[in-house]
Amino acid sequence: MLRSAVHNPGLRRRRLIVLIIVTVLLLISAISYALLTRDKTHTAQSSTPPPTTAPEQSTGPMSPPDDGTLPELLPVADPEQFAELMAHAIFDWDTTSLAPRAAYLQRIATVADPTGESSPGLISDVDAYLPPEKTWIDLREYETRQWIEVETVEVPTEWDTALDQASGALAPGTTAYTITGVRHRDGVWEGEPVASQHEVAFTVFMTCAPTYEQCRLLRLSLLDEPLD
Repeated sequence: MLRSAVHNPGLRRRRLIVLIIVTVLLLISAISYALLTRDKTHTAQSSTPPPTTAPEQSTGPMSPPDDGTLPELLPVADPEQFAELMAHAIFDWDTTSLAPRAAYLQRIATVADPTGESSPGLISDVDAYLPPEKTWIDLREYETRQWIEVETVEVPTEWDTALDQASGALAPGTTAYTITGVRHRDGVWEGEPVASQHEVAFTVFMTCAPTYEQCRLLRLSLLDEPLD
């Protein structure tokens, strides 16, 4: 009779050895898989840059400090350029700044005829172009500002006639330029932005070279009553 495999010591020993080998191989595979998984996770985390805080974005161009003064008017020798500069000096203002209404008048006075003969009339002219003081205060509540968009700067055709009638009484280099443009205003009304536009025309009278190295302002015509 053949002996049963269950009672065969050699067969049992071989099965035990095989079981041990399989167990060891499975254990090695599990350990290797765990190590590889950990290495891949570490590599992925290392390759991902740490989160950074986005830099703050500027909401607009930097503005100079508002200390209640206005930029000085640069000296200009060219009559046409001077006329346009005066247009902006008179029409460009902002009631929300710390600069008071009087500052705009004082700045114009710095480029007036140094003889002083026309200065009182000039200040009166500019005063008529600006809103009255009480209105200025009211406009400040509505955050009102104004500026001019210059369209044309030309010597009026009537200027030659005016020179002939002056019969040499005007200083050499005295001239006039008529300016046309659009006056813009914007502000806030009942919490909503509002804006308006209005065509304007006026004449600037000045004296430049050879009397003065830099142009000097004499007078202004009435608003919307320019020299043609």
